[in-house]
Amino acid sequence: MSTLKVFDPPMCCSTGVCGVNVDPQLTQLVADLNFLKQQGVAVERFNLKDHIKAFTENPLVIAEMGAENEFLPIFLWQDKIVCKGAYPSRQQLSKWVGLDSPQPAASNGECCSGGTCCG
Repeated sequence: MSTLKVFDPPMCCSTGVCGVNVDPQLTQLVADLNFLKQQGVAVERFNLKDHIKAFTENPLVIAEMGAENEFLPIFLWQDKIVCKGAYPSRQQLSKWVGLDSPQPAASNGECCSGGTCCG
């Protein structure tokens, strides 16, 4: 079974709800990844701050993340990079893993926000 792997930059928490500033991109990503899990998709998520071993054991991620981590997050599907430097939409995530028609999520309708758009 294939697993969607998400390699995040160092952060205090993966939900985006830590501290006084809420990051809507991260809260949307949590909802989107939970949606994938409910559809039976295996998902693993690694934070550079807490899961350094997952990064160092993946030469592809190390090679692509950039000297200053500027290309994180990196999304791998079937051990291939499908997106780097941005958080994809639920629609894009669903497309990668082979789901036909995802439930709409509250978003701005863009593929990715910030960084590089996913293909």
